[in-house]
Amino acid sequence: MASHYEAPIRRPLVTGDKSYHDVTVDVAAPVEGKANKSWWIVFTIALVAFLWGLGCIIYTISTGIGVWGLNRTVNWAWDITNFVWWVGIGHAGTLISAVLLLFRQKWRMAINRSAEAMTIFSVIQAGLFPIIHMGRPWLAYWVLPIPNQFGSLWVNFNSPLLWDVFAISTYLSVSLVFWWTGLLPDFAMIRDRAITPFTKRVYSILSFGWSGRAKDWQRFEEVSLVLAGLATPLVLSVHTIVSFDFATSVIPGWHTTIFPPYFVAGAIFSGFAMVNTLLIIMRKVSNLENYITIQHIELMNIVIMITGSIVGVAYITELFIAWYSGVEYEQYAFLNRATGPYWWAYWSMMTCNVFSPQFMWFKKLRTSIMFSFFISIVVNIGMWFERFVIIVTSLHRDYLTSSWTMFSPTFVDIGIFIGTIGFFFVLFLLYSRTFPVIAQAEVKSILKGSGSKYKTLRAEHGDDVKHYVMPAGGKVTKEKASSEDHSEKTNSLLSAIGRFDESIHTIDDLKLISGVGPKMEEKLHQLGIYTFEQVSKMTDTEYDLLDSIIDEFPGRAKRDDWAGQAAKLKNS
Repeated sequence: MASHYEAPIRRPLVTGDKSYHDVTVDVAAPVEGKANKSWWIVFTIALVAFLWGLGCIIYTISTGIGVWGLNRTVNWAWDITNFVWWVGIGHAGTLISAVLLLFRQKWRMAINRSAEAMTIFSVIQAGLFPIIHMGRPWLAYWVLPIPNQFGSLWVNFNSPLLWDVFAISTYLSVSLVFWWTGLLPDFAMIRDRAITPFTKRVYSILSFGWSGRAKDWQRFEEVSLVLAGLATPLVLSVHTIVSFDFATSVIPGWHTTIFPPYFVAGAIFSGFAMVNTLLIIMRKVSNLENYITIQHIELMNIVIMITGSIVGVAYITELFIAWYSGVEYEQYAFLNRATGPYWWAYWSMMTCNVFSPQFMWFKKLRTSIMFSFFISIVVNIGMWFERFVIIVTSLHRDYLTSSWTMFSPTFVDIGIFIGTIGFFFVLFLLYSRTFPVIAQAEVKSILKGSGSKYKTLRAEHGDDVKHYVMPAGGKVTKEKASSEDHSEKTNSLLSAIGRFDESIHTIDDLKLISGVGPKMEEKLHQLGIYTFEQVSKMTDTEYDLLDSIIDEFPGRAKRDDWAGQAAKLKNS
């Protein structure tokens, strides 16, 4: 009998036998290279949708919100439905980044950056609808608790709509700081790889002077944990406050205490579905299949399945409470949802949100990319119908049958909604071309424990794995063999560029070469490189050898043309 339990080897979170240098190159590629055909196709579709929506917004503001399908009974409809839907989508970004960081879940590291960006862009879309709904958006600042120039008019602090202003603005601010803080090491990486002075200058500003020192990393981790601690209660509070818009009223179908947890679970549900949609698109558009793996998609699907089940329990609880209350108005509100003129919306909601996630119990389905993409879209359609059912079907039949009415959206309503979807994807695609979509420093931190090479090594050598290394050739050798391999590379390098002889040569100041600092000069001296003459003889072969020996800023010597610089310095 074994003396201890040997944990099974988990599937790698990074596939494709990636080295640290490979991670840097792959993450920087979408930013440094040209956009591929897939990116342009998706961007063009999103831009057309955005321009259509922009035209509808201009038409609404210039004409008035009478162009919407609102009426005297259903004065909240399409726009507030979309507002709550977008706020819900923004939830998963902070949840993935903050909660999973606090729980030390390593699978978050390849997807948290896209999720955080999704939060920022979806909250921007959500904020558009209340502003437009005001009718006079140029007076939107009136909702802020500040004195205004027209007299003693103050905002109503008892209004749940004012709570939304505070909740959404706080959520956006914290999420934005959290997102930007995580980007600092990646901005510095792009800065150090930049070729043109303009690009280097821009990313130097964005990186806030990040140098990669131990002190930088210490502060980075401390701030990340503090922001995660602040953001976690926000995940719960923001959609709780959104639910209070409804729960604090006396409208049948709204006046219920289950709304806060129900809305939070639904927001996480729809948010994870949208993250899944974006990840499946981005892994293809940005060639990130080795970092956003099937395992990531599967784990996201498991969360969708769990939160979908919670939402299903909430629906059943609502029906039970309406029946158990004995209040005929409450009972009729839910009966009307299921059997009234909007029955199709109610049963679409039930099908998409309760039944479709249950397919994820089957491993074959939750590990299928196409099926996962389909279900993630279905879930977001269902969550939109949920908000539509809650708002419209609770309002369209009032206490008086004389005020019963039907709501139907106009082309302007539909156009604005499609426009916000287009705007969201335009922002996200532009972001993917300017900001690294993978947190490369965090992925590198799990590479040894989650890379394919290391998994093969564990499988072959078990507990003795710490005594082994994985050189560039991919074969498993002892540490001694690794040092011998470095010696061979150093000898090959010096054979090509010449060896330093104190009796003949004088030591040059290698720091005069752009890209060579004191530490790099020290490393070159350790290899036996002391003169401009030696550096000037480097070709692509020697650059690659140098990168394989000194695994810091790979490719920099070639990009900065050390050989050309050294030749000029030697001649001068």
